[in-house]
Order: sequence, then C-alpha cells, then structure tokens
Amino acid sequence: MDRTVIAYVVYLVVSIGLTVWVARTLSRNGRIFLADVLQGNEKLADAVNHLLVVGFYLLNLGFVALYLSGDDTIEDTRGIFEALSTKLGVVLLVLGAMHLANVYVLNRIRRRGVMEREQVPPVAPQGWVAPSAPTAGA
Repeated sequence: MDRTVIAYVVYLVVSIGLTVWVARTLSRNGRIFLADVLQGNEKLADAVNHLLVVGFYLLNLGFVALYLSGDDTIEDTRGIFEALSTKLGVVLLVLGAMHLANVYVLNRIRRRGVMEREQVPPVAPQGWVAPSAPTAGA
C-alpha cells in the first residue's frame, strides 16, 4: 500500500476520533453550563446543546476533509510521521480554537443573563408615589 494512503487513513481515523471525543466532552459538560445560562430551562438547554454539537461536527469534520490532501508524496516512514504530526497538530489547534470560541460565546450569554437578572427588582413595586410639590424656599 502507498505510504501516502497510509498517512491519509491514519490522519482520518485519529482526526475523526479526536473530533468525536471533544464533541462528546463538550456536550456532556456544556449541558450543565447551558442550563445555567438559560435559567434552568432544561429542554431549551438540550436543544441548544444538540445544535452546538452538530455545528461543531460540521465545522471540524469539514476542516479535516479539506485539510486531508497533501502536496508531497510520502517517500518513507519518517515522512508519514512528519506529515501526520503537522496535520494532526493543526487539527488539534482548530479543535482548541473552536472550544475556546464556544466557551467565550456561552460565557458572554451567561454574563448578559446575570446582568438582566440583577437589574430586575427582587420585589415587584407596590405602586407609585406622585412627585411632591416644590417648596417655596427651594
């Protein structure tokens, strides 16, 4: 079998495995975070979590597929390891960047929700008071 094909197969298996592992980890742990962001709405948290995972898969697997082709033919075993280390390193960096972007966006949403909750008075107003008439000395 051609060494380039071997490198492609190993690259795809490892990249897809890493993508699935990261997506499952983010989904499992992100669900709790989403429930907090969405003020305890479990159904909405599950729906948003699922949509985020689908988007994560589409972006990362699309990148893995686009980054599959190489410019050079691999001549020896050393070339396989060099090509794989470069390709997998870039895939890991993209997965990490996607993870950080996800956490950043969710944290921004969470902060906005906390700010909105803090602006609402803890007790509903009982009524209103008419402004007082100005005094003669003022």
